Amino acid sequence: MADIVALLLPFFGLILIGYLAARVTKQPAEALGWMNTFIIYAALPALFFKLVSRTPIEDLARIDFIVADIAATYLVYGVLFGFIYFARKASFADATIQSFAGAYGNIGYMGPGLALLAFGEAAAVPVALIVCFENAMHFIVAPAMMAVAGGDRRPPLQLAGEVLRKVALHPFILSTALGFIVAASGAEIPLAGQRLVDYLAQAAAPCALFAMGVTLALRPLNRVPVEIGYLVVAKLILLPATVYVVLSLTGDFDPVWVYSAVLLAGLPTATNVFVISQQYGVWQERASATVLITTVLSVVTLPLLLYLITTGMLPPDLFP
Repeated sequence: MADIVALLLPFFGLILIGYLAARVTKQPAEALGWMNTFIIYAALPALFFKLVSRTPIEDLARIDFIVADIAATYLVYGVLFGFIYFARKASFADATIQSFAGAYGNIGYMGPGLALLAFGEAAAVPVALIVCFENAMHFIVAPAMMAVAGGDRRPPLQLAGEVLRKVALHPFILSTALGFIVAASGAEIPLAGQRLVDYLAQAAAPCALFAMGVTLALRPLNRVPVEIGYLVVAKLILLPATVYVVLSLTGDFDPVWVYSAVLLAGLPTATNVFVISQQYGVWQERASATVLITTVLSVVTLPLLLYLITTGMLPPDLFP
């Protein structure tokens, strides 16, 4: 357990430093803009490109892994949506955002750094695939659901075109696709280019975690939403458990791939959920509170999850 604490302490320490820096300096939210731009358009894409481009192409062709991971995620999403919409009588738009809060983890900012620290370079490919394909699905599902809810009144063709543009041109997806091309072709990147990619990739996790801490500080917790009880259980317990079971049922995957997927599923609610809620003017304050509360509680749940993995209490295949 001491090793796990030593692993997670600097990780959450960076979030805490960002949080304290925002509280002390009292910079406006706009001051974070260029750092977020660097993270999203330079550092994280460089990390994904580096991870994918240096991986044998046969390891990148595990469509069964991606399908299983996304199926597990949207199984939880669907169950949550049904419960919130039918049992709790929430509006279609509210149920959409709440379901994302329970099924959309902070895989972009927190995932790569934590998985690579926990499992080493072997976690690189599953992490890159999960981040890119899950984000692509979220970019598609969120506007589609809000269009059905009436929160997006653009013509269907315009909406579909905008969704396709966001998916095709997102930096994470472009960098991963470029990494696929390099891996498949066996092309050699010049040394200067490799060094530039390495420098940017090394900055990805520290900058992302610091920015996350700042973001949490800029969204104070005014009240605890009543929905937080079932959303915490869904996000921090049900989702990783579902991913684990579905991957075990689907195929014989490398243990590091399974553990990486389970770890990413156990991450707190993504800040993008708050961004989506702001975009459509739905469930905004409670979305912000959910991001903050699940992040704080993950300080407890993530060490427990890593303990189960590292001690062998969670076997890599539930149905060998």
